[in-house]
Amino acid sequence: MADRADIDRIREATDIVELVSEVTKVKRSGRTSMAVCPFHQEKTPSMSLDRGRGLYHCFGCGKGGDVFSFIQETQGLDFGDALELLARKAGITLTADPASAQRRSRRGAGVEALRRAGEVYHQRLKKVPEAGPARAYLRSRGYEIDVIDGWKLGFAGVDWDTLTKELRSAGVADKALIDSGLSRKGRHGLYDVFRGRLMFPIHDLRGDPVGFGARKIDEVNREATNNPDAKYVNSADSIIYHKAQLLFGLDRARKSISDTDPAVVVEGYTDVIAMHQAGIDTAVATCGTALGDGHFDLLRRFTEKVVLAFDSDEAGSKAALRGDELESPFRLDLDLRVAVMPEGLDPADLVQAGRQEDLVKAVGDARPLLEHRIKHEIGRFDLSGPEGRARALHAAAEHVRKVNDQIAQREYSRFVARQIGVDLTDVEAAVGRGSPRPSPRPSKRDEPLDRHEAELLRVAITNTGELDDLSESDFLDPRLREGFRAVADLLAETRPGEPVDIGLAPAEVQPLLRSLILDPTPPASGAEMLARVRHRRLGFEIDRLEAELEKQEPGSETHSESLRRLIALQKDKRSGPDT
Repeated sequence: MADRADIDRIREATDIVELVSEVTKVKRSGRTSMAVCPFHQEKTPSMSLDRGRGLYHCFGCGKGGDVFSFIQETQGLDFGDALELLARKAGITLTADPASAQRRSRRGAGVEALRRAGEVYHQRLKKVPEAGPARAYLRSRGYEIDVIDGWKLGFAGVDWDTLTKELRSAGVADKALIDSGLSRKGRHGLYDVFRGRLMFPIHDLRGDPVGFGARKIDEVNREATNNPDAKYVNSADSIIYHKAQLLFGLDRARKSISDTDPAVVVEGYTDVIAMHQAGIDTAVATCGTALGDGHFDLLRRFTEKVVLAFDSDEAGSKAALRGDELESPFRLDLDLRVAVMPEGLDPADLVQAGRQEDLVKAVGDARPLLEHRIKHEIGRFDLSGPEGRARALHAAAEHVRKVNDQIAQREYSRFVARQIGVDLTDVEAAVGRGSPRPSPRPSKRDEPLDRHEAELLRVAITNTGELDDLSESDFLDPRLREGFRAVADLLAETRPGEPVDIGLAPAEVQPLLRSLILDPTPPASGAEMLARVRHRRLGFEIDRLEAELEKQEPGSETHSESLRRLIALQKDKRSGPDT
């Protein structure tokens, strides 16, 4: 069990705004900070952050909590691992606990193994003779020592177990070597996964090493490589490495991307480095897998504009076009564009040739992906005859149909008409003949909270001390009544002016309490709001009595009692505040 004092110290030392900004885009406005929620798809920030209390709450999906739950949710860690991670970030030494000392997370041990491996690879690249061909390759690409050191490039030894032996001697456990994807079990024991290759360390958004991309060096003994036919091999998916949710360089690029610059997706690790050398420090690349929906979901946390800057060869063109087949760009309404590389060169080639300006211009001139895709489709057909034009029209219409915005769809229809040489009405007819895209089903939401009572509870949990006589009976909305019941004892135990620790409230009411606390609008006067709620309740009671009087026999004792009660309530209501 973690020491309570440690938990409190780490919570106080951790800035929730900075923590959230490590994984998603945060917009600051005065004392208020709003973030693009990493837990559901959205474009407009709906996650409110309270720096003073260390809390977050998404008004879109309802997710919320404190600094620990944020790490648990975004990194897939348990509470103990989240505590250790935040303690390291804050420079806090946790109180010794025999139980937790024996339990070191598999992920934490694996990440540490990868960090040590990165240092071993890096030093080998710079010092050992067998890495000479790798160094020569880097020099041929124009990568000097500053690039090698800046990106921590490395070299895997050619022997079967060079790294395994070195890390074992440093105290790294076999399980961590296997979990990290650095070693595998063979007939004669553990052996190195990567051998005789140039190593590119891959980091997650926190900057933790999670895997490697490894490039074959032709001059190195082919017997030493684990797959001599593959130009690149990458870490296998594991408890640490998830290639479908990783982008090489995003840990470096995310801040520039958040500063309104578009994310630029390139094909390989050397292309990312070349882009950064050219001043395009928003460049990222997938890690040994095709660009997928998970990558777009990751990028949309930081930007709405993504440029695909793939090679101009056939493979690169296909990779760019495949982006049009994915769901995320349309679901998230991303501005997805394609930068056409000049003369069939890739970004690394252009930088090596000293043509950085051409590279920057290509990215700046990037055209919408759908326009690129339509031109490619139309180019497959012979437009000199009516049959060719008809086939081109139907092929292009399939893509125009994916555009949900009516104005944009009409503009693309005009574009298709110009490209093929047909009337706009023909294009619109072809687009309309397809099956309409199903409209998303509206999500079921609870009935809105009573705004007066919600504001009253909000004022109460700010604990200003002006609501001493507040009680459960002041809340007719059962959700707000339950919320008040959950914090009533906490309010009684907390001195006025001190914030109530809603983390001690039952888990089922915490989302409600967080949504109230993190409402950015200035709170109302507690005394005034209580008077309004009670005054309005009188109105409800008056309406109820009037309905009962209509059913009662005039002159009866019950009718007389109800009438006296009604008159008294009407008198109280006239003396109260207006609603």
